[in-house]
Amino acid sequence: MSSDHFDVLIVGAGLSGIGAGYHLQKECPEKTYAILEGRDAMGGTWDLFRYPGIRSDSDMFTLGFAFRPWKGKKSIADGDSIASYIRDTATENGVDKHIRFRHRVVSAAWSSQEAQWTVETLAGEEQRPVTYTCNFLYFCSGYYNYENGFTPEFAGRDEFGGQIIHPQHWPENLDYRGKRIVVIGSGATAVTLIPSLAFDAKHVTMLQRSPSYVASLPAADPIANLIRKILPEKLAYALVRWKNVLLSMYFYQYCRRRPERAKALLRKLATSSLPSGFDVDTHFKPRYNPWDQRLCLVPDSDLFKAIGAGRASIVTDQIDRFTETGILLKSGRELPADIIVTATGLQLLMLGGVKVSVDGHEVQTGQAYAYKGVMLSDVPNCALAIGYTNASWTLRAELATKYITRLLNYMSSNGYTTCVAPHDPSAATDQGMLNLTSGYVQRGAAFMPKQGSRSPWRVHQNYILDLAEMGYGKVTDQALVFSRNSGAAPRAREESLVSV
Repeated sequence: MSSDHFDVLIVGAGLSGIGAGYHLQKECPEKTYAILEGRDAMGGTWDLFRYPGIRSDSDMFTLGFAFRPWKGKKSIADGDSIASYIRDTATENGVDKHIRFRHRVVSAAWSSQEAQWTVETLAGEEQRPVTYTCNFLYFCSGYYNYENGFTPEFAGRDEFGGQIIHPQHWPENLDYRGKRIVVIGSGATAVTLIPSLAFDAKHVTMLQRSPSYVASLPAADPIANLIRKILPEKLAYALVRWKNVLLSMYFYQYCRRRPERAKALLRKLATSSLPSGFDVDTHFKPRYNPWDQRLCLVPDSDLFKAIGAGRASIVTDQIDRFTETGILLKSGRELPADIIVTATGLQLLMLGGVKVSVDGHEVQTGQAYAYKGVMLSDVPNCALAIGYTNASWTLRAELATKYITRLLNYMSSNGYTTCVAPHDPSAATDQGMLNLTSGYVQRGAAFMPKQGSRSPWRVHQNYILDLAEMGYGKVTDQALVFSRNSGAAPRAREESLVSV
């Protein structure tokens, strides 16, 4: 068993992890760090998902890094382009040299006596145990299960004579030309898959239990491309980035404060893109308000165009059972299928599934509270990067990293070895970090950290508020406790949220 020590260990080499590496070496050049990546390639989501049409559901001027302009012509970009952008960013800035591939982190144990983490990994094809230690641990592993997506139990599944596929495990070189395909689901994955499949399939049916809000955006942002022609690259990128941030914030606030008007607007936009007489209210009128769940974006109305051309259709109904030749619905109708795609969602998995403990007590993430949406209560020298639910992931992930670099520099300047945010029972609530009613959020609510009733325990879904607090606000406050005595446990309160 081997061992190695770093000032900072980052878990995950996706957008968040590569960004964290860049900011660490820029803002904390004296700190040593390594990125532990369980897979054999960087890119996270954008290397993992290989289903047809995989693309961003946010514009690349905000999903991209603030420090490296997105140069692609399309604002809504395909998965391969995003993966290349991540790899090129890592290579150009030397972050790739710090990545240790095929190092799957299985446990992380904090010792107050030693003021450090001991991180156990399984490395290489042979899964040999490799141990690391670090002063600070940063989880950039997202919050869903990379191994398995969510698939409900379907009666008669074994009777179906065709293929059943989950998008997270798309078979390489799957031939679906001339096939009848049913895609179960109405979320971002389904609306991405269907237009792409429809080009070569005989027909694609989107089978949904209930509708989602779907809105179209241009794949190429004409305003952004004009600004990039006129202004220098970095200035143009910054302006377009802020334009998109402010527009998305405005639309989100409009939806939340004027839900009935927002519903009418989204319905009008869908109606204008669909064939005359299409039953919009059955298939595109959700039971919830806009942004109670994440809005689905389609570039250049591609989903609506596929429906208009007759290559795709939507059925809103419930599944009774699978049959040998398709799916029998509660209404009695049967949908014939050669391939069934279960685009039924993700499974939440906090901290990459790593077993985390503090002084021998396992951390229960579902009982912890999120300090500034970055640190977990009663867990010392540890942070996690969680993106926005109502905007691009990277916007908040980068703010989290910038705050962590400021925190690390503050600790170094003052000789602190430990920082912790003890649980504050006076700010406790039952509200999770993710303010959504989506199925995957509700299914994983027991594992998701909670947010408090006030700052710094309140999780803002607001870039400007977070920029002020994490980017320019004070590093210290009454909720954060620092210690110079590595031999003494950090102060905690009676309501500690680590279990014995």
